[in-house]
Amino acid sequence: MINNKKISNVKNLLKTIGSLKLRSKKIILCHGVFDVVHPGHIRHLLYAKNKADILVVSLTADRFIKKGIYRPHIPEDIRALNLSAFEMVDYVLIDNHEKPNELIKSLQPNYFAKGFEYGSSGLPIATKEEKKIVESYGGKMIFTPGDIVYSSTKLLDYSLPNIHLEKLAVLMKKNKISFDFLRKIIKKFSKQKVFIIGDTIVDTYTRTNFIGGQTKTPTFSVLYQDKKNYVGGAAVVALHLKAAGAKVEFSTVLGNDELKNFVKKNLLKAGVKLHAEIDSQRPTTNKNLIISKNYRLLKIDTIDNRPIRDDIAKKMIARAKRNKFDCLIFSDFRHGIFNKLSLDIFLKTLPKKIFKVADSQVASRWGNILEFKNFDLITPNEREARFSLADQDSTVGNLCYQLLKKSKCKNLIIKLSERGLFASTNNKKIANYFSLDSFAKNISDPVGAGDALLAYSSLTLKVSNSLVAATIIGSIAAACECEIDGNEPINSSLVLKKMNEIEKQLNFSL
Repeated sequence: MINNKKISNVKNLLKTIGSLKLRSKKIILCHGVFDVVHPGHIRHLLYAKNKADILVVSLTADRFIKKGIYRPHIPEDIRALNLSAFEMVDYVLIDNHEKPNELIKSLQPNYFAKGFEYGSSGLPIATKEEKKIVESYGGKMIFTPGDIVYSSTKLLDYSLPNIHLEKLAVLMKKNKISFDFLRKIIKKFSKQKVFIIGDTIVDTYTRTNFIGGQTKTPTFSVLYQDKKNYVGGAAVVALHLKAAGAKVEFSTVLGNDELKNFVKKNLLKAGVKLHAEIDSQRPTTNKNLIISKNYRLLKIDTIDNRPIRDDIAKKMIARAKRNKFDCLIFSDFRHGIFNKLSLDIFLKTLPKKIFKVADSQVASRWGNILEFKNFDLITPNEREARFSLADQDSTVGNLCYQLLKKSKCKNLIIKLSERGLFASTNNKKIANYFSLDSFAKNISDPVGAGDALLAYSSLTLKVSNSLVAATIIGSIAAACECEIDGNEPINSSLVLKKMNEIEKQLNFSL
C-alpha cells in the first residue's frame, strides 16, 4: 500500500502550513475529480508546482461526482493514494463539498490553478465563483497552459481499469476488516435461525441443438437433447441459507402438480423446514428456458400471477407469527404472495424489532422495493431501484441516497450485474456509499447470483452488523454462483475457498 502521509484534511493542513497572513511559503491549490490520472493532469500539476512552494491537490468526494451514471470508477480513497504517489504533489485532500468554494475559503491558497480549457473561451459560471472567492482575500487565479485536452470520461469509455483487488484492499483497511474476521463471521451462521417467505419458481433448462429455420415460415427448428429442473425463486434463497449453515424455515405456495413434489423433495433433502400451502387452482411457477449451445432462444412460463387467496395468506401470516427466529427474509418475485394487501398485513402483524431483509426481483411483473419500508437491508438491482424512484438518469450514488432516504431502511445493496454492486448505509461511521467490483472470473451462468448474494449478505449483516462485511461475503457468494452452470445452492465451503483465492491474489498483487 502506498504511503499516505501526504493525505490530510483542512484542519490538519492549516496547522502545518499556517494561515495566509502567517505562512512563509506560497501555496497553490489544484482541484478536480482525477478519476483516471492522464498526461493532461500531470502537465497541469507540474506547471502548478513550478508556481509555488507547496502544491495541494484536492479531489471531489465520491458522492458529489455527477459525470456518468457509474462514476467515479476509482473510489475517492484510491484516487487520493494515486495522487499522493506523485513527487510534485505535497498534500492531498478529499473535498466533502459539491464545489471547492468552501475549501478555497478555508485554505486561502495563494494561487488556485485551473486547466487552460476553463479560461480559453470565457469563464464558466462555476469558475467565475471560484475566481471571486480567490481574489476576495488577495489570492490569484492562474490557468495552466496546454494544447491538448484529455478526458477521463473518454478514456474510461475505451477501457475500464481492473482495480477490483485495490478497491477491496482499501475498503477492508479503512473499515479494519480482515479475512480472518470474515471467516469467523461465516462460522457463526450455524447459530442463526431464518424464516423466509416468498415465491417458489422451478427453473427448467431445456437443452437443444439448432437444426435451422423453416423455409416457408420464420420458425426455429431444434433437436431436443435433455431437460433439467432447478429449484429457484425464494426456494433457492432458502437452500443458499441452509448451505451457508443456518437453520431455515420456508413458507411458500405451490400448485398441486408434479413440480410441487420436486420442490418438496429437494428442500426436505437439504434440511429446510418447508411450510407449503397447496393451491390446486394455480400451478407451481415454472420458467422453461430453451437453450441451444450457449444461446438462450426462448423462455416458456407456466404461471399464475393473481394474488394468493385470503385464507392462504392468513395461514402464512399465522405461521410466521408463531415461530421464533433471528432473521426474516421476504423474497418477492411478484407471483402472487406479495401484493399491496398481503404485504400490509405481513408488516403489521410480524414482530417490529425482528431483523428484516427484502429483495424484490421484478423480471416481467410490476413491483416496488419501496413497499418494504424500515427494513434492515434491501437488495434491489439497478433496474428495480430506478423503477421504484422513476429515475432513469441519476448516478448510482445519488440513486443509493434517494432510495435509502425514501425506503427508510438501514442498509442498501444495489446489484449492478457484471459491474458489481453499490452499497449505502445510514451508519454514519462508514462512507455514505461504496462500491465493489464483481469477483467472478470464468462466468458460466449468472442466473441466481442475486439469490446467493441475498442469502449470504443477510446472514453476514445479522451476525456482524457490518454492511462492508456483508457486501464482501455476499459478492463472493454471487461470484461462486456465476461460475457454475444452473441455479445451485452455494455451500459455505465454496465461499471460503473463493475467499482464500482472493486473499492470495491480494497479498501477491499489493
